[in-house]
Amino acid sequence: MMRFDLVDLGLFRHVVEAGSITHGAVRANLALAAASARIRAMEVSLGAALLTRSRQGVTPTPAGRALLVHARGLLDGIDRMQGDLAAFSGGAVGQVHVLSNTNALTEFLPEVLSAFLARQSGVSVEIEERTSDEIVGLVAEGGADLGIVAGTVDTGALETYPFRQDRFVAVAAVGHPLGAAAAVAFADVLEHDLVGLDRTSALTRFLADKAARTGRPMRLRVQLRSFDAVCRLVECGVGLGIVPETTAARAARTMAIVVVPLLDPWAVRDLTICVRAFAALPAFAQDFVTHLRAPPTA
Repeated sequence: MMRFDLVDLGLFRHVVEAGSITHGAVRANLALAAASARIRAMEVSLGAALLTRSRQGVTPTPAGRALLVHARGLLDGIDRMQGDLAAFSGGAVGQVHVLSNTNALTEFLPEVLSAFLARQSGVSVEIEERTSDEIVGLVAEGGADLGIVAGTVDTGALETYPFRQDRFVAVAAVGHPLGAAAAVAFADVLEHDLVGLDRTSALTRFLADKAARTGRPMRLRVQLRSFDAVCRLVECGVGLGIVPETTAARAARTMAIVVVPLLDPWAVRDLTICVRAFAALPAFAQDFVTHLRAPPTA
């Protein structure tokens, strides 16, 4: 007889979404040994393997995919119940799981998130950086409450709402040959050394894909953890950078860099909120989406 408790189901969801028992254990706040033991016990109880294990991580078996659907449904239902009942105890309680692309995560979410959390003391928000294509798939599968993606991505049957608009630009040190251009194509930027975010970031993977389509590799000299750090290395003459226009404008006030617009259509970023179904979200997650949709304050 199968005996899966809520900790088991939550752990299994985290493991599948992270693609790793180690990372899933961290998300579930469990020790690796305890997490591994729970997964093994689930498989013994079921009498079938739930995960395919490899050097690259883990993926769900057919049985695992079936369990994941039910686990997400049960856990989402509990979240909605907690949100609905919290109104009777004087406040919302719960966690919102958000997936975001790099641009929204670094340039827009910090401010709106801080305002929301200051107002909703009982709600926590988990944010994970992914590419827009990955976000759409995970939200559609129930892997997150909501996502923030580039407006150019196909969101299928997801419900969508406008969030913000920004664009990517090239930044160069003063005196760099491209700094005098009124605008530049990404293909021309690829002729030069680059400074960028680390290779695991959603933006670097996005730009690497665009570079591959031109048949030219990205010559990344340095990979860093923030756009501000990218601009600082650009100022020092290490290479060109591709950053959001909001970042570039802010950095240009204190750094000796030149901002050059990109000609490529994908450089313009209409950022979009996507959810499976707004009405099915817990009350506190609905409140967060409503907060995100509010116009930015001046």
